[in-house]
Amino acid sequence: MISLSDIPARGGSPFTPAMGLFVALLLTAPFWLEPIGLYHYLGIEIAIWILFALGFNLLFGFIGLHSFGHGAYLGVGAYAFGLFQQEVTVSLWGGLAVAILAATLAGAIVGAFVSHRRGIYFALMTIAFGQVFWFGAIKLHSITGGEDGLLGIARPDLVVGPMRLDISDNISLYWFVAVILVLAVVALWRIVNAPFGRVLQAIRQNETRAQFVGYNVWLIKWLTFTLSAAFAGLAGGLFAMAQESAYPDVMSLHQSGLIVMMVLIGGGLVSFWGPVLGVLLYFIARDIIGGITETWLLWFGLMFVIMVMVRPEGVAGLIHVLRQKFAQTQQKTVAPASNPERA
Repeated sequence: MISLSDIPARGGSPFTPAMGLFVALLLTAPFWLEPIGLYHYLGIEIAIWILFALGFNLLFGFIGLHSFGHGAYLGVGAYAFGLFQQEVTVSLWGGLAVAILAATLAGAIVGAFVSHRRGIYFALMTIAFGQVFWFGAIKLHSITGGEDGLLGIARPDLVVGPMRLDISDNISLYWFVAVILVLAVVALWRIVNAPFGRVLQAIRQNETRAQFVGYNVWLIKWLTFTLSAAFAGLAGGLFAMAQESAYPDVMSLHQSGLIVMMVLIGGGLVSFWGPVLGVLLYFIARDIIGGITETWLLWFGLMFVIMVMVRPEGVAGLIHVLRQKFAQTQQKTVAPASNPERA
């Protein structure tokens, strides 16, 4: 099985063909979603989950920390955004800032407890902390609304200097989320393709060896966990604004498991773009296969099982292998033509 380390680094520049294709699809989506029978809110959902998945892959794919309770930080961001709108003031930038800060703080606290663990012990502790957040969201009814959640969260206007733009409709909100996603993707690309990203991969391959080389493994794991939680909080704030509500279900073990499945089936273990492919496959299964049969989750689960058994590096890994085979075939075809037999 190939890994991230087997694919050559492209450096810190985000100007790659894959990035260009991603931005082009993102910016043109409002023009082709409805003609193919989909809807604009689906584009908002996909963009938010891509942001969540890419931030989660810092932990899962790059440093190899298997967090199975990461939905907690998505939920913390969603609740922080909603509470800020309802209890403090209606402000887009203020709400998103509070969502990021709340999730970052939650991630920093949890990360301080789990970063000295590895393997199954790390995974179990993330599940336990995730369940604590989920249980708290249900029981703290006076703050979170309990099982009913926070309802009627406002979609604040976008204020940029003297300009005030209404983003209450789904098309306007999509453009805002798309811009935020592009900025976040560029930031994540720079992080994972910088020397820091190679340190993450070194820790994933052999944590003890990385420690002997001189890296403070605990600190790097804690920073990565906290940073991943911050991106989850940003996604949570956008999610609360899109749904105009926040529910404890986003913190559930089920939601945390979904993001793991998306990253695995897409190939987050071998590619930066793997989580994007995984999110797209999930929503294709939910909205297209789901329109045919109510058992769409069964088919998505079967697809996940087959992918893990046959091609564990996911769709991105399959694409990489096919590209390598195609390149080798091209070389074999060109070689005889460039070296004709001597008479």
